[in-house]
Amino acid sequence: MLSAETWQYLYVAIAVWLASYLIRRRLDPLNAIPTVGPSAPLLSYLGAIQYIRDAESLLREGYQKVGLVSIYCNATLMSPPQYYGTVFKVAMLDGWLAVFTGPQLIDELRRSSDDELSAVEGTSQVLQLRHTLGPGVDDQFHVAVVRDKLTRSLQVLCPDVLDEVSAAFQEYIPAKEDEWVGVRIFPVVQQVVARASNRVIVGLPKCRDPEYLKVAVNFTNDVFITSFIINLFPDFLKPIIGRMTTMVSKNKHILMPMIVPMLQERQKMFEQYGDSWEDKPRDLLQWILDEGREKGTPFDNIVEKVLLVNFGAIHTSSGTFTHALYNLAAHTEYIQPLREEVESIISEDGWSKASLGKMRKLDSFLKESMRLADGSLLSMFRKAVKDVTLSDGTRIPRGTLVAAASATAHTDGTRYPAPDTFDPFRFARLREGGVDAATKHQLVNTSVDFLTFGHGKHAWRTNSPGRFFAANELKIMLAYLVLNYDIKFEEEGKRPPNIRFGPANLPSHNATVLFRKRKDVPKFALPASQHA
Repeated sequence: MLSAETWQYLYVAIAVWLASYLIRRRLDPLNAIPTVGPSAPLLSYLGAIQYIRDAESLLREGYQKVGLVSIYCNATLMSPPQYYGTVFKVAMLDGWLAVFTGPQLIDELRRSSDDELSAVEGTSQVLQLRHTLGPGVDDQFHVAVVRDKLTRSLQVLCPDVLDEVSAAFQEYIPAKEDEWVGVRIFPVVQQVVARASNRVIVGLPKCRDPEYLKVAVNFTNDVFITSFIINLFPDFLKPIIGRMTTMVSKNKHILMPMIVPMLQERQKMFEQYGDSWEDKPRDLLQWILDEGREKGTPFDNIVEKVLLVNFGAIHTSSGTFTHALYNLAAHTEYIQPLREEVESIISEDGWSKASLGKMRKLDSFLKESMRLADGSLLSMFRKAVKDVTLSDGTRIPRGTLVAAASATAHTDGTRYPAPDTFDPFRFARLREGGVDAATKHQLVNTSVDFLTFGHGKHAWRTNSPGRFFAANELKIMLAYLVLNYDIKFEEEGKRPPNIRFGPANLPSHNATVLFRKRKDVPKFALPASQHA
């Protein structure tokens, strides 16, 4: 038995530990940030489980508390404040997430510098990129190549993307004029996006190689699933779990014999003919090779870049387009007005980047689909690389993960009338308000009210081929479908529920959409390369 003196020492030790814990807890700046869900030690894990199971309810609860503050201000001051919003935190299994709400703080997040709130570090933590993709993710020279050369080449690349979209849809949707054909659409969309994107990434014929496409699509799915698994574990276990589930080495090993011979052949042509030669490829692989040559980048690192770009291109665009397609199948009354718009423009101007820019209803349909479901309830992930104090006095300590609540920004009744209603031509009407409105409300433009592509200099997702390419690709796909097919769900107007876990808000992967080949398809509905 313990002596009375020993018990006395034990009580003192417990009291000292408890006092020290309470002092540290009181001094931690995170404790001053309001919590949605349980915040006490151990009990916070219940909040983390709720975040995984139903993150949206936590975000809306936090936003409603912001709304109550605003209502109180209106009632007492008799006039609405110019801005409202605050920061609240929710528990994750591996730490806390600080959520920014309201236009003012979301804009402050946009303006934050990378040496305070880092977008690269934020995205790396959310997707656990250093574990899922490997250390090569830190060298992102390909991002500048995408931003510069790809974006400037959209006009000349448009026919290639259209050709691939058309060929892919004809292959994967065996529809007939006299009967409806059911298609489990999500894997088809993934294949179409993979082919259209890789027509620009690696060109023909590799973009149609089934083995290559299998690696590209599987890698995309592997990264997303693996990052979710790694985030279930505390930081000290993540390197171990990451080594057990490394995706980059497996997929790179498969991809190397497919890509390296292409790189060797192109390097041989460069050495023989210089920087320009007849039929020099006009694709992202060539541009990355040219840039990598100046940096002395080895071929295996360029193969990694191909994987990175595929991850960004396939995952986000596939989910976004599937959401839009489900909305079209659930609201078939909008097919005809979309079809009429596309027909009138293509019949006069043909398929081009400029003609896509004139399709305001099509643009609006995609943007409204993204507003209501774009793949994630959160956007603009950043990580504090040093202590940061916001304009409202909120202190964000170093190491804290932060994000903007895009789900609540997109359904804020003060910004969008009837915010929960799918109104596909909402943004087309808004664009009628003059030159500024015509620019502000088009799909590719970001704002504090529309965060699908992020907002600010880091708009769109890390490693993706850029929002301008993605927007053109999505428009081509939707325009092609409405010109060539009738579309519906078997049960009229019933859209399948989304897949929810953590901040993910994904379209059903198993839903079937019915297609029927449209009668009397106009000749211009097909790319020129496919005219008989």
